[in-house]
Amino acid sequence: MTAAAQTRVRPFKPYGWLKPGVFTGCLIPLALLIFEAANKTLGADPVAIALNRLGLLALITLLASLSATPLRLLFGWSWPLRLRRMLGLFAFFYASLHFLVYAGVDQGFAWSAIVTDIAKRPFITVGFGALLILIPLAATSPMRIRRLLGPLRWQRLHRLVYLAGILASVHFIWRVKRDLSQPLMYAAVKCLLLFVRLKPKVPKG
Repeated sequence: MTAAAQTRVRPFKPYGWLKPGVFTGCLIPLALLIFEAANKTLGADPVAIALNRLGLLALITLLASLSATPLRLLFGWSWPLRLRRMLGLFAFFYASLHFLVYAGVDQGFAWSAIVTDIAKRPFITVGFGALLILIPLAATSPMRIRRLLGPLRWQRLHRLVYLAGILASVHFIWRVKRDLSQPLMYAAVKCLLLFVRLKPKVPKG
């Protein structure tokens, strides 16, 4: 191989497929939801089904984002850290869609009724609280904002993601009226991630 040809060969990047693959995977459920809604195959209550799916997608992507550091602490894996920011942004994206479907499709942007709902219905109150927390976290995710804030202030702010996860889990539990097995399972995962992330380190020796 000539020197000129060698300069054209790009260096191999391990896990180069990871971000595009996860990005695509995160969008597939939305594409399916839009397809079913367009074909009117969402079921007898399409708005409720859309709300439930979008809310669950927000919770799953949020938990996936929160799992990056525990996976590194437990197994020494560094590759989940490459996905943490993207998954966190997807969590905000799906939480925003969840709220927009509620506010626009379900409530018709009747803001007085929406404010009353948020104030009087506890499961909506905590869910809206989780969304409010995610807004500044998403806004400060770009590297230039992180540099402006400084690493210490940025880390302190982004620790609020655990509070958002707790509120989202409570929102799910309080939203479900019958079978609590699924929301309790996600809440248990959240508690496990929080325990691994925050447990005190035992000194060696």
